[in-house]
Amino acid sequence: MKANPEAYKKAGVDLNAAEETVARLKPLARETLRPEVLNGLGGFGGLFELQKGKWNNPVLVSGTDGVGTKLKLAIEMQKHDTIGIDLVAMCVNDILVQGAEPLFFLDYLACGTLDPGKVEEIVEGICDGCHDARCALLGGETAEMPEMYASGEFDLAGFAVGAVEKDAIIDGNQIKAGDVLLGLPSSGVHSNGFSLVRKILKDSEAQLHAALSAPETETQAEPKSLGRVLLEPTLIYVRPILDLIAEFPV
Repeated sequence: MKANPEAYKKAGVDLNAAEETVARLKPLARETLRPEVLNGLGGFGGLFELQKGKWNNPVLVSGTDGVGTKLKLAIEMQKHDTIGIDLVAMCVNDILVQGAEPLFFLDYLACGTLDPGKVEEIVEGICDGCHDARCALLGGETAEMPEMYASGEFDLAGFAVGAVEKDAIIDGNQIKAGDVLLGLPSSGVHSNGFSLVRKILKDSEAQLHAALSAPETETQAEPKSLGRVLLEPTLIYVRPILDLIAEFPV
């Protein structure tokens, strides 16, 4: 039996907006698919086949995370196109610590009022992150909950699954004196500690839209605002770390 859109709309849930959102997201997710994916976006569950020729004794590694209160800055700046990269990064970087290759990713987006255009921007960022991490966006959930969130507010969570050969799991047991410690640069404060960042902004009365002067060594067409600098997405370390693991013992 088909749901009554008008009845749901009176309850604050727009089924037409939900259908439009799914239609916008399907082609985006399709571009992230790997050969191991057996079905497309829209089913009750995503299917992913571990290829026998690639793995000998694989162990699945999972991780889940969110973006935290960095979302508050994104909402205030009305900039939603990179926050999805942060979401993917927070999840895949965690499973990368065990040496896992990210295989697939799922997202959960909850909002007060469903805006298909805004959701599309957010998921475009998620897909950009999946491309960078070389994992498939296998599925997700978008929930419109007007009594849980104010209009314009939303929350994001993600879930990543990867695999690593059992004899290649990185657990720290092999660390010894004389090992070389490598440090990789970040893009800023990433997506951790933004409650503290936002408190500092509030206490200092800093203006998010205020332009920052670029260092003398950096050339750019126009100065970035403080808000845009803080919204610089979390770096995804999958490619350099997996390349390193392939060449050297870690």
